[in-house]
Amino acid sequence: MHVAVLMGGWSAERDVSLSSGKGVVAALERRGWTNVTAVDMDRNVAQVLAAMRPDVVFNALHGTPGEDGTVQGMLDLMQIPYTHSGVTTSAVAIDKQLTKAVLEPHGIPMPPGKIVETKSLYKADPMARPYVLKPVDEGSSVGVAIVTDESNYGSPISSDAKGPWQDFDRLLAEEFIAGHELTVAVLGGEALCVTELKIANGWYDYEHKYEEGQTVHVCPAEVPDDIAERMKQIALDAHRHLGCKGCSRSDFRWDEARGMDGLFLLEVNTQPGMTPLSLVPEQAAYRGIDYGELVEKLIAEALA
Repeated sequence: MHVAVLMGGWSAERDVSLSSGKGVVAALERRGWTNVTAVDMDRNVAQVLAAMRPDVVFNALHGTPGEDGTVQGMLDLMQIPYTHSGVTTSAVAIDKQLTKAVLEPHGIPMPPGKIVETKSLYKADPMARPYVLKPVDEGSSVGVAIVTDESNYGSPISSDAKGPWQDFDRLLAEEFIAGHELTVAVLGGEALCVTELKIANGWYDYEHKYEEGQTVHVCPAEVPDDIAERMKQIALDAHRHLGCKGCSRSDFRWDEARGMDGLFLLEVNTQPGMTPLSLVPEQAAYRGIDYGELVEKLIAEALA
């Protein structure tokens, strides 16, 4: 069987995708797969895959266009099976506002928020501080800013201050939830466990996610059993309501002082990272599934 591992691309998460893809290729080769091709995606990817004619694509892309339904639609038209979620799920889940529209009617708690035009930020805050500003359709905490009374952004925000307002015309403004940073992976229709992410300084941004030593992973998280079980159920419900396939990862904030009422789902990642520092392989390992077996499970589901 010929497996093409699609990686790289041109999103802000290119380097992470390359790391994920290389890990997948190495794992398959270690497990005896003899026909595995790494494909660093460029604008001619359709022609490359048409000439290659793989039996299945392992989609190791992160961000657009590999995680937003674009590549999924191309692969559907080419009738090539692929790992992870399909067109509709991918398009909805990468858009944080659309994700809210799908999940909140099912009772899934998410931080209050609204879409704002970037220019309006230079006139007044969209809500009381502290609040979070993030791009509507980027992953890996790309372009996220926490606006507080103590921040150096100005009040109102200065257009000269470094932040996502310099790169995006529209942003999602959300209430900032204090407390614990937590995440739950779903694989094969089962929530694996809860991991807490403890950051020495700052918050869980792109740098802390992908630079070794920046964040301590506590797996399983040392949180009350009822909170852990509620998170696992929310992650599973979100996976199902969005129509995710393969694996997904749901990110949470929990304000311990507010108890169960302080638990909020932030977003659902339909193509979680597969790097040495990534959370899904770590949770899978905790459940007795090694990296190579995880990769094979995702391929098997794609072919099924």
